[in-house]
Amino acid sequence: MQSQTERPDAVIDAPKGNWVDRYAPPRTRPWLRMSRADRPIGTWLLLLPCWWGIGLAMMADAPRWFDLWIALACAIGAFVMRGAGCTWNDITDRDIDAQVARTRSRPLPSGQVSLRGAYVWLAAQGLLGLVILLTLGKAAVWMGVASLALVAIYPFAKRFTWWPQIFLGLAFNWGVMLAYAAHMGRVDVAPVVAWLGAIAWTIFYDTIYAHQDAEDDAIIGVKSTARLFGDNSPRILAGFAILAVVVLGVATALPGRNLLIAWAGLAGFAAHLAWQLKKFEPDQGDVCLRLFRSNRDAGLILALFLAVAGLA
Repeated sequence: MQSQTERPDAVIDAPKGNWVDRYAPPRTRPWLRMSRADRPIGTWLLLLPCWWGIGLAMMADAPRWFDLWIALACAIGAFVMRGAGCTWNDITDRDIDAQVARTRSRPLPSGQVSLRGAYVWLAAQGLLGLVILLTLGKAAVWMGVASLALVAIYPFAKRFTWWPQIFLGLAFNWGVMLAYAAHMGRVDVAPVVAWLGAIAWTIFYDTIYAHQDAEDDAIIGVKSTARLFGDNSPRILAGFAILAVVVLGVATALPGRNLLIAWAGLAGFAAHLAWQLKKFEPDQGDVCLRLFRSNRDAGLILALFLAVAGLA
């Protein structure tokens, strides 16, 4: 079997041996790669706040059978809408991506997908996401509609602010309120506070990720917190890690039930962030990528304990 690095259509920074490169029919690969199906970490990071929201809702109310569908619908929706968001990002960044070593092999800048095809693919994923959203109730539908502006703005943020990671956090963590609303039929203070804490977490992990491109970004004039923080990144990221833990601690306390279980999960989450900071090397791209991907485990720890707290 031909290795990933030998394939002319391969994406440089996709995990080696990913299922798209190994098993997907050749004609589908460019579309799946545009949706980042070959790198599931983004889907996880979009999904995990949704599962946090379900846990918070169960802590505030009680578990329901419908929560199983909410969890599954969020998983499917995260995959689809993350794909749509990445497609939109590739459309808006196609000229920038062509100038960056890590991204020039993506389907659009490499010519594997046409601009018109990308728009059609974006619409198809958006429609599928809408169908799933409509099953979650009126409150969740309105929350989903409200998120569209954030999704649309994010790809442009790095052009006008040094803090594009904030815009990513605003959009990526919206699911904690959407999933809560799907269960409760409304949005309370707890998921809003959790959303704010999750934004601090996003700044933490996406700054680590952005350090891979810091040199290329400086050449082409793209802004990021990695460039803004520079050599001070470890110290500043420690502050955002603490902020995320503290604010999420407040959010888990608001439902007022099974707090010790929830905080045990938060302790595990905090320990994982501390481990990342210990291993963090800003000038080592492979280390940054590995640590970024490890945030799936950090988020799963908290999601598991919130689920137990909600079910107990």
